[in-house]
Amino acid sequence: MHYPRVIFSHLQIISIKLRDLVVLLLSKVVECGFRLKKRIQTSMDHYTVLIVPQKKSTVKKISATSTHVLWAVSSVAVLIMASCYFTYSYLSFKMDYSELIALKQLSEAQKKQLDTLASKVGYFEKRMESLREYENRIRVMAELVKPKGQYLGVGGPSREDTLGRHEAERETRSLSRIHQSMDQLIAEADQKERSFKEIIEFLEKKKSILSRTPSIWPVQGWVTSEFGSRPSPFSGAREFHAGVDIASRSGKEVVAPADGIVSEAERRADLGNAVVVDHGNGLSTLYGHLLQCAVTKGKFVRRGEVLGYVGSTGKSTGSHLHYSVYLNNIPVNPRKYLP
Repeated sequence: MHYPRVIFSHLQIISIKLRDLVVLLLSKVVECGFRLKKRIQTSMDHYTVLIVPQKKSTVKKISATSTHVLWAVSSVAVLIMASCYFTYSYLSFKMDYSELIALKQLSEAQKKQLDTLASKVGYFEKRMESLREYENRIRVMAELVKPKGQYLGVGGPSREDTLGRHEAERETRSLSRIHQSMDQLIAEADQKERSFKEIIEFLEKKKSILSRTPSIWPVQGWVTSEFGSRPSPFSGAREFHAGVDIASRSGKEVVAPADGIVSEAERRADLGNAVVVDHGNGLSTLYGHLLQCAVTKGKFVRRGEVLGYVGSTGKSTGSHLHYSVYLNNIPVNPRKYLP
């Protein structure tokens, strides 16, 4: 694309020089005309031209008056000026034609770029539509309320928008539409980014809650005493049992049913060796009659990590685990947190 511009500059320089030459020749012709006119007015002499051949032959003689000479010089000057004029016109035409060809090639290249950009905008729009559907499914799965406000509409120009009688105007409109579509897509992408951040924060919070909610058995065995009212195994009187008793062999591992922080790991008179894990949000679990505690106070434990071992310490009739769940320091049925 740089060669036509160089040619244009050279053609312009040549055209300017030819124009100056025509002006100079015209001034010389006028000057000669005036001089010949004065000579004709002062003298009516004849001019004779002798033609002498090299071989022996007669000498030819051509005679002309001053008027004839004036007419001859004028004719030659006119021919020279006409040639210069037509040469200048031809070079100007070639320059305009070459420039027109270059502009047409540039227009076709820009048209291809517009078509490519328009197809990319259309592809981006389809991707945004997929993201909308993906976001809706995630929000339904996460039970999140859809954000208020409508999605921004977008649309790239088609190929027909860039063709027609007024190419420049159509290309300008197409560029304007593409810029507008890109601005809308960028704005919607920003909105999607904020929406996905909200979903991620919600899911991380929910994941944290789920990881801190008891959901597995602390030990494998069989339940020998349920939560609630029961006869005392020692006196036979009715009493409230604040957990479930899970019979298992002595020394079997007791694991944490959820993530949490050990808030207590000590020996009690009634429960023997006991561990209490604080899971946050007012939820805590207690593990009693342990043979031995495997954790200390303040330790962070994850679901499945060993807290201690099944035993029969404290007031117990046999090897088992006393498992209690407390919500805001109020005992609740552990069955709600068991699979």
